[in-house]
Amino acid sequence: MTLYGKGYYIWQIRNCEGGDANAIADLADHSGYSHILIKIADGASAYNVDLSTGADLVQPVAQALRSKGISPWGWHFVYGNDPSNEADIAIQRLHKLDLDGYVIDAETQYEQPGKDQAAETFMSKLRSALPSFPVALSSFRFPTYHPGLPWVEFLEKCDYNMPQVYWLKGHNPGQQLTRCVNEFQVIQPFRHIIPTGAAFTEYGWSPTSAEVNEFLDTARNLNLDAVNFWEWSNTRRYLPDVWTMIKNYSWPADPGLDIIQRWLSLMNSHDPNQVVSLYNPDAVYVTGEQTIKGIQAIRTWYANLFLKLPNALFTLKSFSGSANRRHFVWKANSYQGSINEGNDTLGLFSGQIVYHYSYFQIN
Repeated sequence: MTLYGKGYYIWQIRNCEGGDANAIADLADHSGYSHILIKIADGASAYNVDLSTGADLVQPVAQALRSKGISPWGWHFVYGNDPSNEADIAIQRLHKLDLDGYVIDAETQYEQPGKDQAAETFMSKLRSALPSFPVALSSFRFPTYHPGLPWVEFLEKCDYNMPQVYWLKGHNPGQQLTRCVNEFQVIQPFRHIIPTGAAFTEYGWSPTSAEVNEFLDTARNLNLDAVNFWEWSNTRRYLPDVWTMIKNYSWPADPGLDIIQRWLSLMNSHDPNQVVSLYNPDAVYVTGEQTIKGIQAIRTWYANLFLKLPNALFTLKSFSGSANRRHFVWKANSYQGSINEGNDTLGLFSGQIVYHYSYFQIN
């Protein structure tokens, strides 16, 4: 999937909004974030798991985010001392958590001699298990400062490059971001850049709101599709003005978002008025039981579906098609019931749904 817009890293869930999954999702939604990156593993161990109860803290946050149409990603700090087991825990966590993407955080530990082979082992095992899963590298902002890091071994099997553009003790974020992008232009393979900006305080240094605004403006001027910030709890606790600035910064909506993805996002709003905004006023909706015509009747149908599946989480399993036709498979889970597989076909005209055929069963 393609990321577009503003995202935030979460380190320790318990330190974010008191660990309340719904509060995290609500705040992310109100702040206009398109994606949230949650730590899921450290080395060869799972992360954000309650040690006393064994409860996985990532799952409820990911589900709450998805219900708001926000993409949940996982990130993993790797050391390279045990690359095979580090890959195993990544694969295990990603299979369990049903996330949209995965970020490898490789830093100083991977600058040690011989770590190029560790990177190759890790990436090969990861990609054998997850050949088409979106994967990104998060590491230093200037590769010329870190020639010992195995950039090629990581990037050749990644989809995205998420450099950490932290202007620590500096005050020139725009210049540093531009330099970062220019330096990565000469490293092959080049991967789509989604930079991570500084939104934390450390060693007595903090970014100003004006600097963060400059970072965002520079990203837009460089035609970058998305940005991230480090780190949620630190910003919320120490830099409320920076949080507010990022929250209020307007990032245009993704012009390439497919109507199926918009349908999914609006289904998770559980608001029939929003869902029917995708339909032509004279649209026809055909189910296994009836044919419904017109926007008012379709709105009523959706309202009844949301009553049968209150607060359901709708998830896209696959979709295909182009131009004026789409086919997609989806599922939904609610405390009152579930749909294991919905099969839908859309006919489009002028960007609106004019024909919708849907077949599913509520269990």
